[in-house]
Amino acid sequence: MRILLISYSAQGFALLRGVCERAGHVPVACLHARSLRPGGPTRSGAGAVVGEIVDALPDGMDLLVPGRKAMLPHLVEGYRADLIVCYGFPWKLPEAVLRATRLGAVNVHTSLLPRYRGPLPVNWAIRNGDRETGVSVHWMESEFDSGGILAQEGGIMLADDVVPPLLWEEVDRSVERLLPVALAGAAAGSPGSLQDEGAATYAGWMEPGFSRIDWGHGRETVHNQVRAVRFGSSGRSGPVAVVAGRPLRVLRTSLRPADGTEVVCGDGPVWITESVPVTDSET
Repeated sequence: MRILLISYSAQGFALLRGVCERAGHVPVACLHARSLRPGGPTRSGAGAVVGEIVDALPDGMDLLVPGRKAMLPHLVEGYRADLIVCYGFPWKLPEAVLRATRLGAVNVHTSLLPRYRGPLPVNWAIRNGDRETGVSVHWMESEFDSGGILAQEGGIMLADDVVPPLLWEEVDRSVERLLPVALAGAAAGSPGSLQDEGAATYAGWMEPGFSRIDWGHGRETVHNQVRAVRFGSSGRSGPVAVVAGRPLRVLRTSLRPADGTEVVCGDGPVWITESVPVTDSET
């Protein structure tokens, strides 16, 4: 099959391209979003990411970096691809794009669908205190992450202190196992397994208030809030809280007695084991 790849980074493209080529398929172009929303502002650091992608592309392969959706169907049609393979694209693809290839489009999603459809599945799994997550490869439809599942596996454990690089390495290994199965199913015309709409949940962007701790919430809620914010910032940040009259950025907490500051939540204590002062510019 001729495959058009869509992803978020040089690493993501390399992963998809390697799997497709080993399975005997031909990647024909790569498509990358420089903004979180069509027509929106270019993301900070997007230029560096595009540079990394270009440096890693094989000679002669095109990189498409659209600013809006209107031209996407025409761009995709021009490659006469059989299939789109997507992993980490923030835009909802128009139906005209999904129809612009012979077979349609499949997507790699980092949750056990139908749970956690949307842009932040792992973040929400951590926020909700889930013990594990997984990967699903599914057909793309007009609604986010709702199409038939071609391949799926769980067993990716979410430790109390999730280390993002280690987690994504495990996710990539899962993608390497699942995507060949999904490609074979797509080539054979499999519709995949229907998702249970009654079990579907949505993992959207975190609300603005999630960046601040309310000590009136339950202790596990607060602990998982700190874990989720730290994961989302790749370990560089945490939510802000007021402790003994001082604003702190809380980086780590413990539900068991530990060296640090004990704070009483709505249903019991947590211990702040790592924090940094909030600067004047952040207040």
